[in-house]
Amino acid sequence: MEQGNQTAAGPLERVFGLSEHGTTVRTELIAGATTFVTMAYIIFVNPQMMAAAGMDPQASFVATCLASALACYLMGLYANWPVGLAPGMGLNAFFTYTVVADMGYSWQVALGAVFLAGVLFVIMSVTRLRRWMLDSIPLDLRVAMGAGVGLFVGFIGLKSGGIIVASEATFLTLGDLTAPEPFLAALGFLVIAILSIRQVHGAIIIGILGITGIALGSGLVQYQGLVAAPPSLAPVFMQLDIRGALDVAMTSVIIAFLFVNLFDTAGTLLGVATRAGLVNPDGSIRNLDRALKADSTSSVFGAFLGCAPVTSYVESAAGVATGGRTGLTAVTVGTLFLVAIFFAPVAAMVPAFATAGALVYVAMLMLTSLQSLVWEDMTEVVPALLTVVMIPLTFSIANGIAVGFISYVAIKLCVGRYRDISPGAWFLALIFIAKFALM
Repeated sequence: MEQGNQTAAGPLERVFGLSEHGTTVRTELIAGATTFVTMAYIIFVNPQMMAAAGMDPQASFVATCLASALACYLMGLYANWPVGLAPGMGLNAFFTYTVVADMGYSWQVALGAVFLAGVLFVIMSVTRLRRWMLDSIPLDLRVAMGAGVGLFVGFIGLKSGGIIVASEATFLTLGDLTAPEPFLAALGFLVIAILSIRQVHGAIIIGILGITGIALGSGLVQYQGLVAAPPSLAPVFMQLDIRGALDVAMTSVIIAFLFVNLFDTAGTLLGVATRAGLVNPDGSIRNLDRALKADSTSSVFGAFLGCAPVTSYVESAAGVATGGRTGLTAVTVGTLFLVAIFFAPVAAMVPAFATAGALVYVAMLMLTSLQSLVWEDMTEVVPALLTVVMIPLTFSIANGIAVGFISYVAIKLCVGRYRDISPGAWFLALIFIAKFALM
């Protein structure tokens, strides 16, 4: 029996080097399933985000699953990393609520911007530009971008769940928590938070499906079935408008897509590499260049399929914690995304208030990065906190980042610490000033 298992693992051993990484086929499959369960909420959340931009929700569901599957296969087979990928939370909110809803561009043009940002990411991944950019952007501003995007996502979750509503007197106020939808949205957040704190894998997906089940039982949503043939991808496939995205006003949008994706990916990959034992004794990280290329390339073909930027998911750490060490974990995640395509009726039944709690909880996780700020240096902290606050309050990731860079350069310059300003920070601050001047 043992010899049979070794024979079955032969091809996988050659492709993924399982024994070299101290793992087995069974461990990798379990790790892949664990990672998928922790990040599967995206197949319910992303189509809702894209639908708010005017895209066909059923086609977006298929696009989300396909783009995620292809990205996971690329990461697993090319980079041999145990990392799952899918359309990025925060980036999809920026796509819908800033580029389309606020700036007034069509979703086709927004996809064109995703494509252009992906191409720039690929160029940076295969050249020294990536290292120059990562070293040039102040650490506190990098941290602030992630936290600000988190706050933006949380704001959207509170809004879509009816927990906060518009007010003529105060702009915002607390919604009616005795109404079914806001009550269930709040309940969903508490369920997800409690299960996560108790370290239950798949807490987010359990919360979403649990609230959907309550909504079904109370008649708030109608039962539509469990399994069906995949919907058509045609409404979103190859619909990107690259020429429309080549607009000067779109420069800040492309930069925002690029930098948020770049820093989010770099942080995720570095964190997962440490946990998965991919750091060599000399401090170098095994196949990091390949992992970055796989991630950046995924955003390019994701745009063709009709998705916001595809990125590496920090939830991959859950699979690594259960023993995932090779690309077989990522391939398993990708396969499960393909299987999920046949469960479109389930995705169609999930209401916005069922995913609201998930958005708020993800926001809480993203805000924890603020502990990394250099709180003793106000020339660093003030621009960082401005970035965090202005992203949700302007309802724009691009504008929040712009305010952060401009204030960083202005404060450093005026207090006589101009030597702290890197060439990259100067460059971006000038671009953002020009953007505001030409608006």
